[in-house]
Amino acid sequence: MKRAATLSALACLLAVTAAAPASSDTPAPTPGTAPAAGPVGASAGAAAGHRPAASLLDSVPRRGVLRVCTTGDYRPFTHLDTKTGDYSGIDIKMAEDLAKSLDAKPRYVATTWADLVGDLAAGRCDIGMGGVSITLQRARAVSFGEPTRTDGKTPIVRCEDKDKYRTLEQIDRPGTDVIVNPGGTNEQFAREHIKQANLKVHPDNTTIFDEIVAGRADLMMTDASETRYQAKIHPELCSVHPDEPFTFSEKAYALPRGDAEFREYVDQWVHLATHDGTYRKYEDAWMK
Repeated sequence: MKRAATLSALACLLAVTAAAPASSDTPAPTPGTAPAAGPVGASAGAAAGHRPAASLLDSVPRRGVLRVCTTGDYRPFTHLDTKTGDYSGIDIKMAEDLAKSLDAKPRYVATTWADLVGDLAAGRCDIGMGGVSITLQRARAVSFGEPTRTDGKTPIVRCEDKDKYRTLEQIDRPGTDVIVNPGGTNEQFAREHIKQANLKVHPDNTTIFDEIVAGRADLMMTDASETRYQAKIHPELCSVHPDEPFTFSEKAYALPRGDAEFREYVDQWVHLATHDGTYRKYEDAWMK
């Protein structure tokens, strides 16, 4: 009899336990209804009510300002007039168009080639613009949108030397003075290929071409687009085979990683601008 009573009590205890909620914080479902479920694939944080950060596609129009990181030292794409504080260039005009399409105004955030990617990744700006070349190293920290143009490294020299420095072998010789601006792909390319020539780092990319004109350097290797522009404004200088540069690269706008909605919008905007004549109009204003 005692054993039967014990078994009966144990059965009742198990029945009560099975019917109880899993915890005091999780109410039992109402009879006839299914338990509430969070979004499929949602994280624990999302299930607890934490919403992801808003896309820049929403926050920029709400803010009314598009923050643009730009160096201001790379004509024809970005140029800062230190006397007036005004920016100009192909990508400055593009920044104005992008901001307008988002019901905002551009605000330029001064940066350097060494800091541009870090400034964008840290959230100091919404987009990086101004002749930015796509590299795998940069792509590890930021995202790149649809390219605006192709480019590549090529020499710019005094015109009397245009046949003297056509190949890397002709350039990388003792006695040749190669000048370069710091922190970007120009310096990276020069350090990879210049082993015997004298490599001179000049801190100001807005005056670096004057060094070649004055004879304090023999040449610079930079993007073909820049050599074309600088040869246009410096009659003493010639761009060497800009249609056949040493390298292949593409220019694009740098964007924060993880914001797919903003990236898709910028991609569509670039696609339209590079096919409806908008980008070409701004380019022709500087290059022709």
